[in-house]
Amino acid sequence: MGVVRMSGGDGDRDRAQLVLLAAAVAAAALVPMALAYLTLGAHPDVAASAEHDTPGEDTLRALDRASTNASAAVGRHSWSERIRAVVAFDAAVASDIRGIETARLSETVAVEVTRNGTAARAWATANCPDGPNRAFGACDVVDGVVVQERAGEVTLLAIAFDVRVTEPEGTTRLTVVTRIN
Repeated sequence: MGVVRMSGGDGDRDRAQLVLLAAAVAAAALVPMALAYLTLGAHPDVAASAEHDTPGEDTLRALDRASTNASAAVGRHSWSERIRAVVAFDAAVASDIRGIETARLSETVAVEVTRNGTAARAWATANCPDGPNRAFGACDVVDGVVVQERAGEVTLLAIAFDVRVTEPEGTTRLTVVTRIN
């Protein structure tokens, strides 16, 4: 019996098509893995121990994020328009606060968020410098939001919240001042 060799014929072409098909199957298998990696991967806003955080800790983290995001939507206002700046801030943060208050209702956790003007004034007194050598202008508190005059314009500095978290284990009350800038 003789040996039959195939070179340059249909065998090489079939082998190349098989290799190409195997590469396509491998690539198709990698797509779901890449999507899972991207959607389930770590992100700076996601705590590694989120399942162990209390609803109060989750709420405070969400309020901090919502306040920072809303401040970016305020735009520029002159110092005489500081109330208008706070109204713009309120409009930007309102839907986030409603979402925070209702986010865990399915887990029988109720959250109530209100402003605390007294805590905001205390923060402003402790953190806004006074005297002849200060770098910025006066601070004011408008509806629990600390604003400061800088170069004739309004700068949002902080917001004070009272947070009440009610869950099956009990009720927690927190007062927090979140720095905006």
